[in-house]
Amino acid sequence: MTAERALRLGTRRSKLAMAQSGHVADAVRQVTGREVELVEITTYGDTSREHLAQIGGTGVFVTALRDALTRGEVDFAVHSLKDLPTAQPDDLTLAAVPLREDPRDVLIARDGLKFTELPDGARVGTGSPRRMAQLNAYAKSHGMRIETVPIRGNIDTRIGFVEKGELDAVVLAAAGLSRIGRTEEVTDFLSTDIVLPAPGQGALAVECAATNGALAAALAELDDPFTRFAVTAERSLLAALEAGCSAPVGALADLLADGQIVKEMRLRGVVGTTDGSELVQLSTTGPVPTSHDEALALGRELSAEMLAKGAAGLMGERAL
Repeated sequence: MTAERALRLGTRRSKLAMAQSGHVADAVRQVTGREVELVEITTYGDTSREHLAQIGGTGVFVTALRDALTRGEVDFAVHSLKDLPTAQPDDLTLAAVPLREDPRDVLIARDGLKFTELPDGARVGTGSPRRMAQLNAYAKSHGMRIETVPIRGNIDTRIGFVEKGELDAVVLAAAGLSRIGRTEEVTDFLSTDIVLPAPGQGALAVECAATNGALAAALAELDDPFTRFAVTAERSLLAALEAGCSAPVGALADLLADGQIVKEMRLRGVVGTTDGSELVQLSTTGPVPTSHDEALALGRELSAEMLAKGAAGLMGERAL
């Protein structure tokens, strides 16, 4: 590859997107020896003030970046992988899925409170039906009374609701706070036994044109195989449930080890109504995938079990 011009990296304009794209840009400079410049692109999800479930959720943060790739305005793009629709366009390739950050959700609450310490009737803000479903279900089963409040906005806006006293707490992704250096504000890292993350949460997707084989090969140096197989299994579950990325679906694939020896991959999935009254939560285990098809099969297996338990009925109008 020649070094006559900088590679153009398409990114959303938010502080978080710029931070995570900056990390990828540094890594690409190292593996290619080329300069990388960030090209800021505004997406529909950034400009719309509606709730994500109302504007469709799927692809609202992605389409403008992909359009810029297709038009040749940028050479590659970085997405939060949980925002990607499960169907991959033929003209684009998912060149790399770098090592995943912490996939958990976290709580930022007033007075340094943990989730189980929140006062009776606490108002908890989140823009995610998935989080609402699981937080409400946990609260109901443990004799807590909380009110989940739909919110939108960037990290500063969401934390501001707590700082101004409008909410008792907000729930955010651990990975986002880590990438912008604000982990110290977290008051509780929520166990995945309480809240399963969104499929692909904590992972990034590096995408380029399928016809640019040389760039795709270079970007592949950033790929972490286990992260790719884990998120493939999670997204396979999401796709088989025919749910979009704003649906109340949580999934997490992780490794089960005996000492230093990795034995199996476990995939957990959950679907629920936002009020927490109904929840389908199941898991399956299998050999650690060594191929894309094996990872897909794990997700499809679990989705079939969840659908047999009534998961489809929990993703309709009531859930959103």
